[in-house]
Amino acid sequence: MIEELLPDAVVTVEAYGHEDAPLYPEEAVLVARAVAKRRREFAAVRSCARRAMEKLGVPPQPILPGERGAPRWPAGLAGSMTHCDGYCAAALVRAGDLASLGIDAEIHGPLPEGVLPSVALPAEADRLRGLAAELPDIHGDRLLFSAKESVYKAWFPLTGKWLDFMEADIELTSDGTFRATLLVPGPWVGGRRISHFDGRWAAGRGLIATAIALPHD
Repeated sequence: MIEELLPDAVVTVEAYGHEDAPLYPEEAVLVARAVAKRRREFAAVRSCARRAMEKLGVPPQPILPGERGAPRWPAGLAGSMTHCDGYCAAALVRAGDLASLGIDAEIHGPLPEGVLPSVALPAEADRLRGLAAELPDIHGDRLLFSAKESVYKAWFPLTGKWLDFMEADIELTSDGTFRATLLVPGPWVGGRRISHFDGRWAAGRGLIATAIALPHD
């Protein structure tokens, strides 16, 4: 599903279910005390990422978290990973082909009660009501949450800074696209300051997924 949301230059690998996958020693130590579910998710999504590396001709290697937990990719690559119950995916691209990537997948159901006000601007909440009228089978609150996660994952490698949920105003459209307007100064990419991110979304197989592929110019 993620593959459909990204340009051809991006290599994606998805897995349904979290079977045990091998870890490098330096990865294993990071989750040695984690519960079994967390260890399986951690390993499964890295297995996806290593298979994506192989498709790009890059030798598989450890994927260790850097600042704020963002994955540290091999030199020359940009990427993003996501996992939720029963699903994980990794997307990788040569850094010369895209400036940044962000992907997210969530179980397609409503957000827990009371969560939406903490992630949605008033204008976003208003627009969700319009989206619900157009697409009554889509849980717009979960879609908005996923889009904000993808925005952050695309933002952080470019800035090294936190981006709050309330610092991007996302407009979701029924054609499977969205635009995230940054409410804080954006990063410089290709000699220009980015004011927004454009992304795509899809729903299926009990999941909702979002993705951003930011070009260099």
